[in-house]
Amino acid sequence: MIIAMFLLPVGDALSKILTGIIAPIEVTMWRLLAQAIILIPVAFVMRRRLHGAMFSPIVALSGLLIIVILVSLITAFSVMPIATAIAIFFVEPLLLTLLAGPLLGEVAGPRRLCAVAVGLLGALIVIRPGFSEFGLATLLPLVCATSYALNMIVLRHAGATRSSLTIQCGATIYAAAGLVIIALCLQGAGMIDMAPAQIPTWAWAAIFCGGGLAATSFVLISEAFRRTEASTLAPFQYLEILGATAVGYLVFGDFPDALTWLGVTIILAAGIYVFHRERIASTE
Repeated sequence: MIIAMFLLPVGDALSKILTGIIAPIEVTMWRLLAQAIILIPVAFVMRRRLHGAMFSPIVALSGLLIIVILVSLITAFSVMPIATAIAIFFVEPLLLTLLAGPLLGEVAGPRRLCAVAVGLLGALIVIRPGFSEFGLATLLPLVCATSYALNMIVLRHAGATRSSLTIQCGATIYAAAGLVIIALCLQGAGMIDMAPAQIPTWAWAAIFCGGGLAATSFVLISEAFRRTEASTLAPFQYLEILGATAVGYLVFGDFPDALTWLGVTIILAAGIYVFHRERIASTE
């Protein structure tokens, strides 16, 4: 889990670099295609862990949510520091706590709801509505976080009859195919100009490296959750913020300001408290 959390920001940095020469939606499409190509042989090698239907409506829904997650996040990367986008994104566990009530029947207690409110306040400090230099783009990580939380709920339902590797492979293929269709429609409407022949060799290497890092990270996460309880692993997800900060500073010279760190601290504290309360609730 720790290795995965430090690999993900490297892939994000490659995506941010690529948005300098091609549109974010095109970056997402090529990255997902590369990820799908890499996952196919991985799935073959690990075929004993493939259980259940890989292609079904619920897996397709997961693929659709992955499209929203990646397009919104990579678009955010194109205009703001990676660490800032990831910090806003990490309200996801808090949103999941809210959505789990109406969608899963898992009603949170007053302490967890208070922690969610505090965490969302931390997100507002990072976003700074009306004062942020990034404008409405600061809402994109929130869109990503909401879609991710919804996808976690979809995965809980799909995981009842399928292995996580099966879902990951199927959802990636659905997402890649869906983005190809969307990109071609946007190309036909003149909204983007895809020209694969004009993409430099180094960019193709970055695309496949980004897809490989994403595939590796998701397999590592899948294996981690297979071996250990989710409540134990969940807090380790916040290591991604440290990785994103380090990569953003080393590659782009970006470093969060004091207000952003204050918001991040509040989000982290609220999220860890929610995980703590969920662990207590699961043992009662």
